[in-house]
Amino acid sequence: MASDIQMPGPVCLIENTNTQLVVNPEALKILSDITQPVVVVAIVGLYRTGKSYLMNKLAGQKQGFSLGSTVQSHTKGIWMWCVPHPKKLDYTLVLLDTEGLGDVEKGDNQNDSWIFALAILLSSTFVYNSMGTINQQAMDQLHYVTELTDKIKAKSSPDANEVEDSADFVSFFPDFVWTLRDFSLELEVDGQPVSADEYLQNSLKLKQGTSPKDKNFNLPRLCIRKFFPKKKCFIFDRPTHRKKLGQLETMCDDELDPEFVQQAADFCSYIFTNSKVKTLSGGIQVNGPRLESLVLTYIDAISSGDLPCMENAVLALAQIENSAAVQKAIAHYDQQMGEKVELPTETLQELLDLHMASEKEAIEVFMKNSFKDVDHLFQRELADQLEKRRDDFCKENIKASSDRCSALLKDMFHSLEEDIKQGVYSKPGGYHLLMQTMHELKKKYVQEPRKGIQSEEVLQTYLMSKESLIDAILQTDQTLTVKEKEIEVQRVKAESAEAAAKMLEEMQKKSQQMMEEKEKSYQEHVKQLTEKMEQERAQLMAEQERALALKLKEQATLLKEGFQNESKQLQREIENLKKNMIRDPGGCILI
Repeated sequence: MASDIQMPGPVCLIENTNTQLVVNPEALKILSDITQPVVVVAIVGLYRTGKSYLMNKLAGQKQGFSLGSTVQSHTKGIWMWCVPHPKKLDYTLVLLDTEGLGDVEKGDNQNDSWIFALAILLSSTFVYNSMGTINQQAMDQLHYVTELTDKIKAKSSPDANEVEDSADFVSFFPDFVWTLRDFSLELEVDGQPVSADEYLQNSLKLKQGTSPKDKNFNLPRLCIRKFFPKKKCFIFDRPTHRKKLGQLETMCDDELDPEFVQQAADFCSYIFTNSKVKTLSGGIQVNGPRLESLVLTYIDAISSGDLPCMENAVLALAQIENSAAVQKAIAHYDQQMGEKVELPTETLQELLDLHMASEKEAIEVFMKNSFKDVDHLFQRELADQLEKRRDDFCKENIKASSDRCSALLKDMFHSLEEDIKQGVYSKPGGYHLLMQTMHELKKKYVQEPRKGIQSEEVLQTYLMSKESLIDAILQTDQTLTVKEKEIEVQRVKAESAEAAAKMLEEMQKKSQQMMEEKEKSYQEHVKQLTEKMEQERAQLMAEQERALALKLKEQATLLKEGFQNESKQLQREIENLKKNMIRDPGGCILI
């Protein structure tokens, strides 16, 4: 999709009908046409909390995602709107608006958890939208985050003794943005003014204790902290009077609360500036077709009763892309050889050099477009196809050379053959005249350019086919003695033997060249594979280091909070002790 083209409005990406999640083919077709990297922003929250309004603002439109004006949930399933990114050229912004969670009309809310999980799996920025403040009720409503490890797998088959921890998920989970709508309180903690981000950070602090109540309090907070190291918070005043909320689509900014207008602008600016391209493990940037593949893989897993698995999704995507990478590489090879090769080539080495240069570029194309080629199966397929094409070119080269040489000999020796038929050389002295004519014709043939690698072989084959005729002319030439004829026969045999030895040597040389070419091809594949593996290893180590650093940072924060809580508890105990201490007139301390 070109950067100046956008969808006129959103379409349903994943339909939620009769508790079944079904992918919409129309939406997949749209994704398949987006070749640019995608920044995916998904919003989730309880129904009728104004999610769609924010997504319309991100799309730069007043209308698009359905707002509704009643307490009924309007968005069903997951809806998608793809627009050119307003701040990043050559990128596409994909907005995902989700069905409102907790809709009582649905009766069965089993798909709410899947909607929540899919929004996380597909997005690079995850927006959670709620009303009012962050209190225990708000945390209880966010119980879906505590179910993520029951809905999503990072690895297809963890080791028997291995339990997936937050680090496995952090590497591919999106950034977290909490939007608080109709926020009416002052932003302060312990009487001190704080920013929205500090308010969120304080709201996520854990209680010290091991009681069931403490555990229930801490669980959603702990999950948010572990799964989403990068967190942001925005507060929004009520945009207008409650009775006018249903008219938001038609109201201009100057009709809305100025604070709300500025808050919405700040939110959009942050998303446009800070939301990252959707990226998979290994630093693989997601474009439209890759996002399409992820959607299909996850929905197929859910429909079959399995858990969506990030590793499986990447491997499924790799199968598609690696197959396409092979075809791209072969197409590039065919194009290069088509432009460079003119058959027949003068030598086999000339053709092999052209093949090697084109093969090297083809491998580069494959390496650029492939990833996670498990056991190098697709690279082997590429190597096999390139080897076959090389062999085909060699066969075509032989045929082209043979055809040209045969045509040259037919043209050059035509008059000679006619003279033989007419008996021109069947007379005394005819044999020497024939040898002289053939010598001149062979000399002329050798001087002809672009005959190719079959030049000598075709010539010798032709001469062998005329040996009986030449011998007949030799034997009938009355100017030659018997002895001279015997000498001539021996000379001809010696020339034939020399030519055969020369052809055998040439065949051995060609065989050696082909063996050397195979070794060069193998070494080129190994060289480029090694370079790619080193890059992937470095990328993986960087990802692991980032995940570990985030995990250690969170652990350090937890320890710091624990120490602070213990310090506060100790301070309270000291204060209580002071209040209960009474000094008598004699200086004794009475409790």
